[in-house]
Amino acid sequence: MPPAFETGTPHSGTELSNALGALLAAGSAALAALPDSQFFAPQGAAWSPAEHVRHLTQSSAPLAQGLRLPRWMLRLRFGGGPGRSRSFTEMREHYLAALAAGGRASGRFVPAAEPLPAAPGERRREILTEWTRVTVELQNAIGRWPESALDGLALPHPLLGPLTVREMLAFTVYHTSHHLRRIVERAVA
Repeated sequence: MPPAFETGTPHSGTELSNALGALLAAGSAALAALPDSQFFAPQGAAWSPAEHVRHLTQSSAPLAQGLRLPRWMLRLRFGGGPGRSRSFTEMREHYLAALAAGGRASGRFVPAAEPLPAAPGERRREILTEWTRVTVELQNAIGRWPESALDGLALPHPLLGPLTVREMLAFTVYHTSHHLRRIVERAVA
């Protein structure tokens, strides 16, 4: 695994936010090294780097939006959490088990096919700018949540079922790391 995508085991809201920021910086640097032709080309039978980044944006945007809502609205809509969250390691293993069982992104979390852009550099900047915007928005939203509230509310995950906010953030950190690693591994293969 590229050391830049190693997350450790963040737990607190600050640690989870910092991990997202570190992944954004490392991912942006790794993606900058790819020529436009490689950024938009499928990696074998897998998504292109551009599609991976669009998927990360599509996955994080609803969470960033949800965390900006008043907590009482989230509780009313999705219910309370168990008051205890699984660890980062437990969430990683839960996600990997779901993938091993055939789980995949679906619906609105799958990037729509796009033809090769006429201005690839411009489209690439748009994709990376949107990913940056959503990630920073998510980091800012995390900062507005007290630690105790991260375990006290549940949010729905389309593959993993109900997760506490802390678990959802741990998933998001690992998920980001996972996709960035896949991009780099497949780029050098």
